[in-house]
Amino acid sequence: YRRERSLALRSSSSALYNNLAVLCPPCRAPAFGAVHGTTLSLLASEGPPRQLQARGGGSALSTPLLTQAAWCELPSRVLLVLTSQRGVQMYEADGSTMVFWHALDVPELPAAHSVFARGIAAVGGRFICVGEPRAWAGWWAWAGPAPADPPDPTGTSFGAVLVFDIPPKGTNVTLSEVLEQHQDPITDIAAERGQAPDGSGDLVTADDSGTLCLWSSGEEFTLLGKIPGSGCTCSSVALWNGIVAAGYGDGQIRLWEAGSGRIRAQVSAHARWIYALDLAPLTGKLLSGAEDSFVHVWKLSRNPDTDDIEMQHCHAECVTDTQVCGARFCDPAGDSFAVTGYDLSEILCYGPA
Repeated sequence: YRRERSLALRSSSSALYNNLAVLCPPCRAPAFGAVHGTTLSLLASEGPPRQLQARGGGSALSTPLLTQAAWCELPSRVLLVLTSQRGVQMYEADGSTMVFWHALDVPELPAAHSVFARGIAAVGGRFICVGEPRAWAGWWAWAGPAPADPPDPTGTSFGAVLVFDIPPKGTNVTLSEVLEQHQDPITDIAAERGQAPDGSGDLVTADDSGTLCLWSSGEEFTLLGKIPGSGCTCSSVALWNGIVAAGYGDGQIRLWEAGSGRIRAQVSAHARWIYALDLAPLTGKLLSGAEDSFVHVWKLSRNPDTDDIEMQHCHAECVTDTQVCGARFCDPAGDSFAVTGYDLSEILCYGPA
């Protein structure tokens, strides 16, 4: 890969996990989005740059901070989804029209308790999943029915996953289900990007303790398995051909078998906290970016003779003096990628060498 160009942002990028959204429409240049504070900067191939504001505050002083943005591609439509401290916003793909707004259903908490939605993925052809915190125990009551597998009562919150049923058109979005298996706040959600083997599911959710939950989507989502965390945050996950790729705060990338939950590979990929992972569905290339200023490209594959999962290093790029906070491929084959960094007022683009 080689550096090609830079795209100027109206403001810099916040230090958030997975802080880069990329939409790759057929036969058109990609569109990009990066979060800064209360706004999302949008850069599209057609039209001038735009900014979307977080919703949910009564005044400019109380406007909530955005935590993530992502385009969700469904067979019938593409929606731009934003998460914040107050709720979930869904727009048409170009950001021109708001389709749906969902407020976080969280009771009043002490000022020191951080509340925000985070983790976005489209799955099953008609669903969009979003991570949401839920309060539990302590000095206040949890809002909603108690989960079947309650979290550790000594904690104050746990992570739930909201499942929204998206109509082929229109604004009749409904909350169809809430998935409650995480005892810590959700960090990331990923859907299958390839062909899932039987029994491996098509959705993975991650949390602050490093726990991963594997799900099968449908009219009712089914929990297929849970991979316990080791206390180290899993900041980003990806799912491809039944392989779960997870990036952690200790700089490691671990590959898990989605069907069995067995670990198949472990690589010390970065010297510091991993902030972003992305997978190219056509080739199995894996992109990772971290606080150590490096972006790496890897190649995942299965050995046809042994069915072992193999991981090969393909490329390393140093973004000098930059804390990388977003990294995404710009095409399904992984021939190009883009990078954002904390306090960096541009998106850096890389293409074939």
